[in-house]
Amino acid sequence: MIAENIQAIRSRIGDRTRLIAVSKTKPAADIEEAYRAGQKVFGENKVQEMCEKYERLPKDIEWHMIGHLQSNKVKYMAPFVAMIHGVDSLKLAGEISRQAVRHQRTIPCLLQIHIAEEETKFGFAPGELDTLLRDTDMARLPGIRWSGVMGMATFTGDTEKIRKEFRHLYQIFTGLRLSYFKNEPAFSEISMGMSSDWPLAVEEGSTLIRVGSAIFGDRT
Repeated sequence: MIAENIQAIRSRIGDRTRLIAVSKTKPAADIEEAYRAGQKVFGENKVQEMCEKYERLPKDIEWHMIGHLQSNKVKYMAPFVAMIHGVDSLKLAGEISRQAVRHQRTIPCLLQIHIAEEETKFGFAPGELDTLLRDTDMARLPGIRWSGVMGMATFTGDTEKIRKEFRHLYQIFTGLRLSYFKNEPAFSEISMGMSSDWPLAVEEGSTLIRVGSAIFGDRT
């Protein structure tokens, strides 16, 4: 069913939005099935697991780090990671910059914004991020290509609440682009939407959806 699930989602998202197949905890065989169906972009939330899969699986796979990232783990994935979604502190951004320069790479990164009511979610408060970008060199760190924003909506059945939070993230993205990245065409990505809410995210302007269980089934 993996290939069918991928095709069903792709038929609904159009050309503007890219699908990230969230393969965390899933075996290599499942990823290979998705790969044979034409899926080349996968998301992981643990560095060690992503590194192990990178070694075993085809090298044209694009690996996205979508989970909360600790600074001391950046060095392990810096040689190959295609995008880091959850940059939520100046300290983490600085370490990504150091490791990217060390490996002579420029790593696309997204600024994670806290848009949900749940305090367990990570991310910058919009005002905090605005201060950092204005008062530090964060926007111009070597080895980092700031490519947009990422956020997670509140886990709730209230679709209007989810839609409001996604709309808020889109507005933050627009403000950041105009204020700090006006001349940076790469600042174009909005990573929002998961298995439970990706259709709403697409309607509200998501360019990257992170879908796991709707492709691979529930995690054990």
